[in-house]
Amino acid sequence: MAAANAYHVCVVGLGSMGMGAAKSCIRAGLRTYGIDLDEAARADLKSAGAVEVAADGSAFADRLDAVLLLVVNAAQCRAVLFGDDGLAGRLRPGTGVMVSATISAEDARSIGAGLAEHGLLMLDAPVSGGAAKAAAGEMTVMASGSAEAFAKLRPLLDAVAGKVYEIGPEIGQGATVKIIHQLLAGVHIAAGAEAMALAARAGIPLDLMYDVVTNAAGNSWMFQNRMKHVVDGDYTPTSSVDIFVKDLGLVTETGRALKFPLPLASTALTMFANASNAGYGKLDDSAVIKTFAGITLPEKETK
Repeated sequence: MAAANAYHVCVVGLGSMGMGAAKSCIRAGLRTYGIDLDEAARADLKSAGAVEVAADGSAFADRLDAVLLLVVNAAQCRAVLFGDDGLAGRLRPGTGVMVSATISAEDARSIGAGLAEHGLLMLDAPVSGGAAKAAAGEMTVMASGSAEAFAKLRPLLDAVAGKVYEIGPEIGQGATVKIIHQLLAGVHIAAGAEAMALAARAGIPLDLMYDVVTNAAGNSWMFQNRMKHVVDGDYTPTSSVDIFVKDLGLVTETGRALKFPLPLASTALTMFANASNAGYGKLDDSAVIKTFAGITLPEKETK
């Protein structure tokens, strides 16, 4: 394995989690590159110490030991890897590709097969932890893939993850674990929104209700994190309503494929879809609460 300071890694997708992961790689001493269509994001990473940033990787792909994809969905993964100026055809055989978008197991297997045709090593490795954990290099990674892929990507995993679950060798297993996790995450947000909406209707101050729940047995990480946005009236997105329309769609598709009923996930999907349809799709996922009628919610003060 190359020494850390000779290990070249590119992060594709410099959003809230991708930027944190890329900066974690820089702090870990990895030679770090970034790909994003947003010029401001590229400039931010460059100023943080990236070797090179670009809208595509054509100028530096042949230098890379590893690629981390933190894009939104399977379509974006395919575009980055196999589209015009795609990375897959430019990377050296044996390069590790860590696919960390939330995608279906079927899409993970399809992408893995495409990478294998180019002699590339894939980890099906969704992540969790949000922007804060990404920035701290402490994401939770749910990974499946070959022992060779894990070995190749170990310096990258060490840089960005606080916990790595090595689920098994079969591509698709990591995606499935993340989908099950997203079932819980989406249902918790939806349930938290419902509870806070009921409190608003009953005339209970939302800051008081939030304080009670976060110090009692009904609390969850998602309630504590997301319902604070409701209390503050701040729906600046770190993860949007539309992300959960996508992710809970994957959950319900997985249930259908396995002929397994998922009544709570289906209800939560309907809530997020209603919020998106009402025009809240680009807001923080806690904005699912805005679809409840007859309540008054806090609004962030603007200067």
